[in-house]
Amino acid sequence: MEDPDGEESPTRRERFSAPRGAWWRPAGTWGRVLLGVSAFVVLAGIAIAYQTARTFLERDARYRVAGTGNIQAAGLAEVSRAEILPVFGEDIGRNIFFVPLGERRKQLEQIPWVQHATVMRLLPDQIRVEVVERQPVAFVRHGQQIGLVDANGVLLSMPVAMMAQHHYSFPVLTGIDPGDPQPSRKARIELYQRLMSELDANGQHFSNQISEIDLTDPEDARVLMQEQGADMLAHFGEDHFLERYQRYKAHIAEWRQQYPKLAGVDLRYDQQVVLQMAPGAATDEAAVKSGDAPPTDAKPAAAKPPAAQLAKPAPAETAKADAPKHTAAVKPASAKPASKANAHMSRTSVAKAKQAREAKEKAAARKRAEAKRAALKKTQQKTAPKPQTPAQAGQGQ
Repeated sequence: MEDPDGEESPTRRERFSAPRGAWWRPAGTWGRVLLGVSAFVVLAGIAIAYQTARTFLERDARYRVAGTGNIQAAGLAEVSRAEILPVFGEDIGRNIFFVPLGERRKQLEQIPWVQHATVMRLLPDQIRVEVVERQPVAFVRHGQQIGLVDANGVLLSMPVAMMAQHHYSFPVLTGIDPGDPQPSRKARIELYQRLMSELDANGQHFSNQISEIDLTDPEDARVLMQEQGADMLAHFGEDHFLERYQRYKAHIAEWRQQYPKLAGVDLRYDQQVVLQMAPGAATDEAAVKSGDAPPTDAKPAAAKPPAAQLAKPAPAETAKADAPKHTAAVKPASAKPASKANAHMSRTSVAKAKQAREAKEKAAARKRAEAKRAALKKTQQKTAPKPQTPAQAGQGQ
């Protein structure tokens, strides 16, 4: 159909199918005003309903925590109910819907024996607490005090009588300082757990022979073991624990027989060990006894002793662990662990200590060579047909 002006007018279907504005976007002014008023009324109604419900719940005695009897606790063994109730002291008499559950959970986890806590509302007026307690993995000694420690390095206290009731069977750890941050204590406990895990692999339970472990140096587990009634300190380092333990057990009887004053064994080297004498032992107690296995002056390539070891007086000689007879002339050295201050030596101090040790080792090597030549010359003089002069006898001695 065309209009008088000659333009084509829209059909009936086209007129009714023309797009209109959405209801939330009215085209007219009054429509927009009406929509705004409606939205305001709806929001005000929601706010009034919320406030009414809140007021009702606050004043309704059915939802009020009347006393400590409304607080339930589960999973308690080492933690007592008396330790938990003070956390909810502010909530007695409060509406249960306004108890800050997240804050109470964090407060419960500040109790040393609590590893994880869950706090729930049980309508109408009950609070339920579920606790997961920490599990000790070792004894810890601080001076004369004995405590416990868990896998995360958290120190736990328990009366001695109660420890006896639990029949705990752990080694005693030293070097776990309460003043150290928890990540530092946790790293030392991880070293201890790796040591125990390797020694007990395949059901061998070698860890039962360990009485004490010094973890002062987080890169060197110093294990104290009983050998024929005497304490023996063995340096196990930070890896290859089972291999080093087996090497120690294979040779310790021979080492003790050859060196009666033996007090410590450093097992961190690949092809040799360092034998440490007890304080005050004479140097000649570790003299060369046989020429079958000549002493070696080569330093192990893979050995990486910590800085604290470099500050100690180095042994004069090392003995091959796999040699049939050990010919090390070992300089007396204290088996006492290095102090904490020495563990933090500067790089300059470490370099100087290393140079001093190398100089001592070279001097010891020269002395051994001179002693060997003197012994050989003395043997030749004894087998010679002509008698020895006094000067030659003095030189041979």
